[in-house]
Amino acid sequence: MRLDKYLKVSRLIKRRTVANEACDSERVRVNGRAAKASYEVKAGDVIGGMGTTSVLEASDIAHVHISVMWDGKYIDPESLLPPPAN
Repeated sequence: MRLDKYLKVSRLIKRRTVANEACDSERVRVNGRAAKASYEVKAGDVIGGMGTTSVLEASDIAHVHISVMWDGKYIDPESLLPPPAN
């Protein structure tokens, strides 16, 4: 799957055109290198923005690892979720 499409369907970026722009401006990295929107994502690829604040691993099993910073400190992203419905 193309990188721009992967970023959209995984809901890391809301629109595919925005994902394309992020790739074109070299703000998206795959395995430590700037990647074009047409890059074919493979199992095991590490996808992230510049820096270390948003990294995920593509694998056979759908999952996402996300680091969240709030006021310059890493926080548990689960604390931002609403409580579960009963």
